[in-house]
Amino acid sequence: MLLCVVAFFGIVLLANGILVREAISTFGGLETESSYKAGLAFGREIAASEAQEKRHWNVTTKVGAITDGQLRIEITALDAGGRPLNRIEAVARLAHPTDRRLDHTLDMPAAGSGRFVGQTVATAGQWDLIVDLLRDDERMFRSRERIVLKDAGAR
Repeated sequence: MLLCVVAFFGIVLLANGILVREAISTFGGLETESSYKAGLAFGREIAASEAQEKRHWNVTTKVGAITDGQLRIEITALDAGGRPLNRIEAVARLAHPTDRRLDHTLDMPAAGSGRFVGQTVATAGQWDLIVDLLRDDERMFRSRERIVLKDAGAR
């Protein structure tokens, strides 16, 4: 009887040890490295958001399906009068909702008339698409939207 009780608890401890090790080794990281620094940056984010709202820019994104492992994203940026924005740089980032290690930034070269087109390797699933428009290294616009990527060959 004593041997059965010891074996039972030994198996439970072994299983718990394996599960804890797996949980720690697969954890993708915290959402915020330092909540103190995030709190300090909050005021700056609010001010940037208010300034962005006053510009009334019309920024649209077009996300294609994954074809041969490649994803194409097109950004169109117009000012409040409907004219293409000049002297801006676009940066796009695909952020995985649960694992920061899968995030990657897209190169978004200008394609003329306020358009930017980029391509990257991507996998199907849910992603956050974060688009930043910069002028002289200052962020002028930011959008964040949840997208679901599908493989063009999948039904």
